[in-house]
Amino acid sequence: MRECSKYRKTNETEINLKLNLDGNGEYKINTGIKFFDHMLEQFAHHSNFNLEIDVVSHDKDNHHVIEDVAITLGTALSEALGDKKGIKRYGEKILPMDEALCMSVVDISGRVFSKIDAEIKDEKTSDFETVILPHFFSSLAQNAFMTIHIKVLDGYDTHHIIEAIFKSFARALKEAVSIDENKKDTVPSTKGII
Repeated sequence: MRECSKYRKTNETEINLKLNLDGNGEYKINTGIKFFDHMLEQFAHHSNFNLEIDVVSHDKDNHHVIEDVAITLGTALSEALGDKKGIKRYGEKILPMDEALCMSVVDISGRVFSKIDAEIKDEKTSDFETVILPHFFSSLAQNAFMTIHIKVLDGYDTHHIIEAIFKSFARALKEAVSIDENKKDTVPSTKGII
């Protein structure tokens, strides 16, 4: 099983996280940010990852909670993938959420890059500050050693746009970490390493 448990403690946050890439989408999420919990639940469900996250915020700063969850989740993802033998490496998904339409493309390449092309007019949706969204994916990419491209193709409702982002990213990542049955013992790179 491709699993990882991480505990991360700083002066700002304390995070317990469990990740199983070969799960069935079960989740137990408590970050203290209602909308962020909802997005992480969508991520777990649509990736089919089993995910548990429990956060204690020492400084009561949502920015630090979201950033530190991304760091911890990215690290867990990298460790759960191990030597990456057999993974498909690439994943992509175009997904609608009512009027919103989003494309996510992932490369588990060992190279870090994240670009979020999304016009979000509202500064907040529920208790989530939208300005942190690109930073979440950047921190995730840096710690998972992956390339992430996300482009919002249409939409005007902030909730729908962000939910489409998380769902399409989850589905793209699910594809990228899935095992290629014809190449189970091969690293998906001519370099022989990712």
